[in-house]
Amino acid sequence: MRKIAFVTQKGGSGKSTLAISLALAAQEAGERVFLIDMDPQRSLGNWASAREGNELPVEFITPAKLPRAIAELEKSKISLVIIDTPSTETPAADAAIKAADICVIPARPTVFDLWSSELTRSKIKSLGKEFCFVLNQCPPMADSQRVQDGVGALEAMGGLLSPLVVSRADYQEAARYGLGPTEYAPEGKAANEMRQLWSSLKRRFNKMKSAATKEPAKIAAKKAA
Repeated sequence: MRKIAFVTQKGGSGKSTLAISLALAAQEAGERVFLIDMDPQRSLGNWASAREGNELPVEFITPAKLPRAIAELEKSKISLVIIDTPSTETPAADAAIKAADICVIPARPTVFDLWSSELTRSKIKSLGKEFCFVLNQCPPMADSQRVQDGVGALEAMGGLLSPLVVSRADYQEAARYGLGPTEYAPEGKAANEMRQLWSSLKRRFNKMKSAATKEPAKIAAKKAA
């Protein structure tokens, strides 16, 4: 079971929208997904209330109960857990970082978001966890200087997922109806972005797995030498 936490100390970066959209793209690709809402605003829970059907489970879980919840999900057929967190440094964010295999840090192409991303990255690194960035809510002209500056800053701090996520109406319209962009407009550009984002994350998971497999062999080789 793979675990992703969306984490950032900056509000308005689009964590909840990304968590929902990515979850549905992953589910479309065959994953059995479980969404965990740790934000007191309960954006994911409100979204689920507007949704017909319960094929994508969403549950609000407190920091104290997260380890047990993850342990129970490990015993189930769930293959992917996505955790949404508050936009501040809180016990909920800390618990999510510790539980995750990889933390995704969303940032808009603004100087304030980029500064906040550095703080979030430092926190995640201090807890010894993997991280990557996604540049979110970009203007349609992705080659603008502001976007390119954001790309350069995030690549310098660590891995940047592809593609850049553009500010599109489909994300908000889909959420209004308890949907994700892959359901609301399956052939749309937002849906395609989310499918690509899930593919990008899967590649990172595969690299992490490969690295973890090789590490014991390296240690054994050093001992033998």
